[in-house]
This record gives sequence, C-alpha cells and structure tokens, in this order.
Amino acid sequence: MNKILLVDDDQALSELLKEYLEAESFRCDAVFTGPDGLKQASDQAYDLIILDIMLPGMTGTEVLKELRKTDVETPVLMLTAKGDDVDRILGLELGADDYVPKPCNPRELLARIKAILRRSQSHHEKSDDNNHSSIKIESARMEARFQDNLLKLTGAEFKTLEALQQQVGNIVSKESLCESALGRKLTMYDRSVDVHVSNLRKKLVEAGAEPDIIINQRGTGYLLKPE
Repeated sequence: MNKILLVDDDQALSELLKEYLEAESFRCDAVFTGPDGLKQASDQAYDLIILDIMLPGMTGTEVLKELRKTDVETPVLMLTAKGDDVDRILGLELGADDYVPKPCNPRELLARIKAILRRSQSHHEKSDDNNHSSIKIESARMEARFQDNLLKLTGAEFKTLEALQQQVGNIVSKESLCESALGRKLTMYDRSVDVHVSNLRKKLVEAGAEPDIIINQRGTGYLLKPE
C-alpha cells in the first residue's frame, strides 16, 4: 500500500482528498503548514508528497527546496493556483515531478499520482545497449551515471533521460517525452518537458558533459547526442 503525505492548509479539502485516496487503497497523512510538511517528509518515508504552493509558515516551493537540499528524493506533486505559470515552473525547476492546478478534479489527481508512482516504482531492468556509453542507466534502481558520476535526478528527469537515451542520436518529440516522463498527454502551453530537460542538461554538464549534450530541435523535440 503506497503511503502519501498531503500538505495543504485547506483542512476541509485535505480531509476530502484523504478520504478519497484512502478509498483508493492509499495510506494518507495530512498536515496543514509548511514547517509541519517539511518535518513530516524529513522524518518519515513516503512514496509521494502532494504539496500545495500557498502554505502558512513556509511556501510549498520553500519546503520543496529544503527537501531537495537535504537529499529527500521522494516524488512531489505540486498543487498550484490555476493559471499561475510562475509557481508551476519554479516548482519543476526545484525538483517537483508534476503539478495539478487547483481546484483539482480528484480523478485527475489520482491519475497523476498513479503515473508518478509507476515511474518511481519501475522494476524493469533495461540493458545499457546503446552507443552513448558515457551514460549508464539502471532502471530497477532508478539510477543514472555520467562517466561514473551519479546524477541526482528526480523521477521525471530520470524517465526523460531514459527516453532520450533509448533514441540516442534521434529526435524525441515533446509529446513522447511528456508521456514517458510524466505519464500524460502534452497540453497546449505546457512547459513541463522543457523545464525537466533544462534541469537534466544542467546536471549532466555539472557531471562533465558538454553543454550541447541535449539539443533542442525547435518546434520538434529534443535529441541526445551520441558519443
């Protein structure tokens, strides 16, 4: 049974979501402030954190930033104000896996949760049989290395790299990356894939890769350069 932490100051909504998720066979804890969310997520192991942006004490983005600084890599689904692209992009840049705008449809939220959990709990080992030998991927452990340097990736970043590596030297469309990395269809004005690729490129460069290791084919998609 997957364990979820819900961090939202709207206690009535939290209780409704908690009941809905528990009816879907999830275990769910709920806290209502940023500091409580940070402490709970740091002290206990969860399979997923649902994190509202607007929280008393600390914002959701501040909580996420602190979690990632302390190496808590639990997948995070952000709840953002409808139409607030700034919060969405900032959350993704800080290491969130996906976002859902509020007010959210519980069925859509459930679908996003299941997509994230499928990615993070993948146990299908794939052989590293490709031409880009500097990148090593171990799917069962959700680990990736560049020239033996372990890359600290979110679940969405890992799946993005995995999808690009499987088509190394070829253009992978944003639509395909969105389905592979986020488990959903790409929608108009959705920049999630661009942000995840940007974060991934930055981490590869920090590990020693060339800045153009991932090429943006404008209007088409992204290409991982062969070695």
